[in-house]
Parts: sequence; structure tokens; C-alpha cells
Amino acid sequence: MQQLIECVPNFSEGNDLAIIKQITDQIESVEGVRLLNVDPGKATNRTVVTMVGTPEQVVEAAFRAIKKAGELIDMSKHTGEHPRMGATDVCPFIPIANISMDETASYARRLAERVGAELNLPVYLYEMAQPNKDRSNLSVIRAGEYEGFAKKILLPEWKPDFGPAAFDSKRGATVIGARDFLVAYNINLNTTSTRRANAVAFDIREAGRTKKENGKNVLDENGNPITIPGSLKSVKAIGWFIEEYGIAQISINLTNISVTPVHVAFDEACKKANERGLRVTGSELVGLIPLQSLLDAGKYFLLKQQRSVGVSESELIKIAVKSMGLDELTPFNPSERIIEYMLKNASSSPLVQMSLSSFADETASESPAPGGGSIAAYVGTLGISLATMVANLSSHKTGWDSRWKEFSDWAEKGQAIKQQLLQLVDEDTRAFNQIMSAFGLPKSTEEEKQARKLAIQLATKNAIEVPFKVMQLASDSMDVILAMATDGNPNSVSDAGVGALCARTAVMGAFMNVRINAADYADKTFVDQMVNAGKEIEQLAIEKEKAILAIVNEKIGL
Repeated sequence: MQQLIECVPNFSEGNDLAIIKQITDQIESVEGVRLLNVDPGKATNRTVVTMVGTPEQVVEAAFRAIKKAGELIDMSKHTGEHPRMGATDVCPFIPIANISMDETASYARRLAERVGAELNLPVYLYEMAQPNKDRSNLSVIRAGEYEGFAKKILLPEWKPDFGPAAFDSKRGATVIGARDFLVAYNINLNTTSTRRANAVAFDIREAGRTKKENGKNVLDENGNPITIPGSLKSVKAIGWFIEEYGIAQISINLTNISVTPVHVAFDEACKKANERGLRVTGSELVGLIPLQSLLDAGKYFLLKQQRSVGVSESELIKIAVKSMGLDELTPFNPSERIIEYMLKNASSSPLVQMSLSSFADETASESPAPGGGSIAAYVGTLGISLATMVANLSSHKTGWDSRWKEFSDWAEKGQAIKQQLLQLVDEDTRAFNQIMSAFGLPKSTEEEKQARKLAIQLATKNAIEVPFKVMQLASDSMDVILAMATDGNPNSVSDAGVGALCARTAVMGAFMNVRINAADYADKTFVDQMVNAGKEIEQLAIEKEKAILAIVNEKIGL
């Protein structure tokens, strides 16, 4: 399985788009690396770039970008709101897929060593790439910023990890490291005061603030300043004024979104701002965010409203964006800001991307796929979608306010089944195509014949397992359908009935595909297990449908 690393270099140029383009062109010149996002900030005079690719290629792309940035950016003329120390200020590597943090850190060190040696640039390691934990914190390394580095770099304790221990007035110094996924997030305030924004930032950030009395630091018995911790863990924050928008912001780095998610940071900032007579008006993301972060946020705000969270992925994202005001300053386009959407290849799910009419036309064409397996999966998708609709309608039915959580839970379960069945629409067609590809393999030599035979058998097994999964999910969906027929909004009981018909059809249709593909599979023990299990699921689905339709017909009454 392919290893993937994300790299998010920050370049100290946010206004000259021609310079930014020359840097990103270097990234795009490396095959195997995908440029996901370029996010320039005028007030910060800084551009955050996000790329993803295989480790070797990411190292190469980052090297070329760092080299070009050093040629084009003159730090002696640079000004901006964000702390910075170099033309390429910071360059973190983040593990994305099939790679450990230790391996990711080793690639970061490889890049740092190459930059120091080949570009003669001072480089510091940080976070997980830095073995010396006394100097692994980025804010500690960057303290004093560019202006203070002429003296700082000469101190023995601040000798660079790679490259010369000499101040580079044009390029500054660069920090390269490895870290967990970090969300850069700014919260907008209805004030122009940096001091007021800083006060809220200190209230929430983990490091908090230094305790003071009569304007002086309060010291402990060892003479060290006593700090008052902030309210949120894994949060770094400062306040600043953004001239471009004419407002002050709390600039936040969420270093572990499993500890402090985006929506928790937003709500806590709202609370602390209100306590200081301020109001949060919205927020903005810098760079990309994981899909789950916005889904969790959407559910969080729906739960606060006592509304069903079993709505579509797109609806959850919409709720998250509106609740946190992510579109206050600039439009928020999920396809450009969510990392999974940026990585998604449209060709990987061609059927579910089609319109209804196009899907029907494709099914009716001369091509043997999509066939009954994909249709069974889609019919199952429609069945559970109807049940989920009934659950959502029931969750806010007049007079049923106390039952909203009950129906929300059913709707959430329905959404999960729906999403899995939808993915299997394309997966079934891919399974068929894999069999066809295996039959097309060369068979001239005995070795080729054996390889072809093995490939056919592996593809056939997959073509059995995919529709069997459809059977299981469609059968499970009938539990939701039964609950909605029994307890859901009575005005929608016919929808539950149609859902049951769809689910039963999905089970029986998928089982036909299990059996027809099983006929060509050599492992008869496996075949017997799948067919016997399939018969049980099919019979159970028939019984469930009968029970649901009895309830539906009784309630309809005519």
C-alpha cells in the first residue's frame, strides 16, 4: 500500500502572487506530488502551501520549493503580522497513510540535512524530528524572530542542526520537522484591539499567561514566573490585528484535534470573548482540515439545538460552516478546504457521481457493467435513505420534542449504512472489471498461466465478497426500517414500506451475484460457507419484509 506524507511549508510572502506561483511551480514539477492548497495572507505576508505525495517525492518537492523561496524572498525587507525567521519559515511533514511518525520524521531529517548541505542554509529540526526535546518547540526556536537571529545563531545552544551557524540576512533560517495533523484556525472578533484579542488568546491557550500582581510577575520559590494555564489543551494562540479585514483575530494552532477539536476551540473562544465584552463574529481556516473535524462540528452544533445528527455529510458540513462562520471573510468551498475531498479522485467513484438519468443510461448500454450487483447496492441505498428520512422527519415532529434523540440515533445509524452501500455501488463494478482484467492477462508460459489463474481466483473471491457485504448491510438496514414503520411519523409509514421492498430486493439481488460468481471459485469450502450464510440472510430479509409490510398495511388501512 502506498505511503503518503503531507507537507505544509510556510513561505514568507503573501502579497506577490508571481513569487508564490514560481515557488508552487517547483512543487508541481515533481511527479507523484499533488499540490492541494495555496493560502496566501496579505496581513501576515505569508503563504501556507499544502502538498501530499509519496515520501521520496515530497522530500524532492519541498527541497525545490525551499531553494526557490530562498532565491526570490528577501527577509531583510519582509514585514508581516505572523512570527517568522526565514524565507521558508517552517516546513512540517505529517503522516497521512501507511507510514509511521518515526518514518515521517526520518524523511524530515533527510530533507533538513540536504537543505543544510546543498543550499548552505541554517536548518533547525522541530517536534518529532528533533531528538533534543529542549529545543523541539517551534515557538521557542523562533523566539526573537528574524531580527534576533543575527545574535541568537551564534549562541552555542542555538547552533543549527544542519547548515552553517551564520546569519543569512537574505534567507534567514528554516525549521523542518514532523508533527501530527495541525489545524491553523483564526477566530474573528468585533474589535480592532490586538491587546483584547491577546487577552482572549491567553485565556484559552494551554500555556496561559504569567501571573501578575501590581503589574509585576509573581515568582515561585525558585524565582521563576508563575503561570496561569489556559482552558484548552493542545492549543497555541496569540492575538493580532488584520488590516486587510479591519478586525482583530485570535490566531490558533490546534496541535491535537482529538484533544481539542475545532468546534470546542470556537465555543470556548466565544465564551471567553463574551466575558470580556467582546463578540466572536466568525472564523477562518488556514490551509486544509480533515473531513471528520467538520462532521464532528456539524453534529456538535445540531446536538446543541436538539436536532437529528443523522443527516447527510454535505448537510453536516454546511451546519459546521454556518455555526462557526467559516465563510464570514471569504467563501468556504469544501472541495478546496477538506483534505479528503482534495485527495479524492473522481474516477474512483464514477457511478455515484452520475446523475440519475446518466446512471440509468449507463446501465442500459451495451456494457455488462454496471450490472445487477451495482443495482442491488443502489436499491439498498434507496431503501435505507427512505428510512433515514422518516427518522429525521420524526425527530422534529410537532409534539414529539422529547423523542428527538431517539430518532436522531436511528437516523445516524441509517446514514452510516447508506454511505457504505453507496460505496459498494462502484465497488461491485470494480470487482467485475478486475475479473475481466485478470482474464486478459498473458498465458503463453506456464508461469504466466499460473499467475493468470491466481489473479482470476483472487478477483472472483472479491466479486463474491462485495455483494455478500451488500446483503449484510441491506439486511441490517431493515432494523432501522422496522423501527420507523413501528414508531416513526405515521404520515411517512408508506415510505418505510417502500424502504422495506428496496431492502429485500437488495438482499435477494446481491445474493444472485454471490451465487453466480461463486460457481467459478475453486475453494468449495469457502463457497459453501458464503452460500449457506447468504441463504440465512435472504430468508431473514424475507421475514423482516413481511413483518414490516404487515405493520405498514395495517396503519394505512385501505
